[in-house]
Amino acid sequence: MSGVDLRSTYLGLALASPLVVGAAAPLSADPDHIPRLADAGAAAVVLHSLFLEQVERDWQEWNHHQEHGSESVAESLSYLPRTAPGHLGAQGYLREIEAARRRVEIPIIASLNGSQAGPWAATARALEQAGASAIELNLYAVPTDQSLSGAELENGQVDVVREVCAAVTLPVAVKLSPYYTNLTHLAHRLQAAGARGLVLFNRFYQPDIDIETLEHRPNLLLSTAADQRLPLRWIALLHGRVGLDFAASGGISHGTDVVRMLMVGASVTMVVAALLRHGPEHLRSLESELRQWLEQHDYSSLDALRGCLCQQRGPDPGAFERAQYMRALSSYPTPVWEQPQEAPSR
Repeated sequence: MSGVDLRSTYLGLALASPLVVGAAAPLSADPDHIPRLADAGAAAVVLHSLFLEQVERDWQEWNHHQEHGSESVAESLSYLPRTAPGHLGAQGYLREIEAARRRVEIPIIASLNGSQAGPWAATARALEQAGASAIELNLYAVPTDQSLSGAELENGQVDVVREVCAAVTLPVAVKLSPYYTNLTHLAHRLQAAGARGLVLFNRFYQPDIDIETLEHRPNLLLSTAADQRLPLRWIALLHGRVGLDFAASGGISHGTDVVRMLMVGASVTMVVAALLRHGPEHLRSLESELRQWLEQHDYSSLDALRGCLCQQRGPDPGAFERAQYMRALSSYPTPVWEQPQEAPSR
């Protein structure tokens, strides 16, 4: 098994394998976790997200403290924030990037999360200067403005990608939700704006309500194997049609899950939920299972495997479109309550 070559490329980054740790605060917020992830076999780590709203809020607070007491005696100046002017919300995040780059040799990918116009370019430049290997733009939005059309929403997101890509020399990936009218069209627009890859897909964490206290409450459910189907389908549809790298995100728990995603055209797989359930050492199991499958099926590297079952190259192109929908419905077994029942014995 040691002879199997797992080397992969994502966003122009040379990786030891396709096993990338996705953005999740419990995995990367603690600086000591990142060396453990690297030692266990992570080929790269996407840091937890820096939220653009936090950057703007802390910048407003800094301005407030600068002005507050400005007419007072000189001694009051000692109460002003000591940090140099800038987006203070990013400072701790930038230190995390710098610390991670000192402690591990694998690529560290920064995650920048936002939903509207803001200091995207300035923040992206700061991430680059701190030593990030790439930037993942997480365009998380729940549009509720009835005057905003879908086209306008997409135009705004494409503008953000163009702004960030123009501001940095780092490769930029875009993490999307699946809720677009024509994802293929949007993928081409994002590539034209400068993106190097897509992460499919973002998961919207839906709120719940407490019917006794009449309060909203968060409800975090980790992904399962069922969440693989959506990225698998869309990566298969997009691979070969648009010049982007694809990262499959959602429900990756076993080496065979990685195989499936590579077969439809993924460059890498993002692993999160399995590590939250089983710990960083689960990466070793994923790698071992992946190597074992490749060896059993006579693959010496991932090159021949990647994209072999995408829509353009697979034996059944209709499997990823409406034909599969009709086939799935017709293949469902007869419900138990409709099956003939044996007459009770007397």
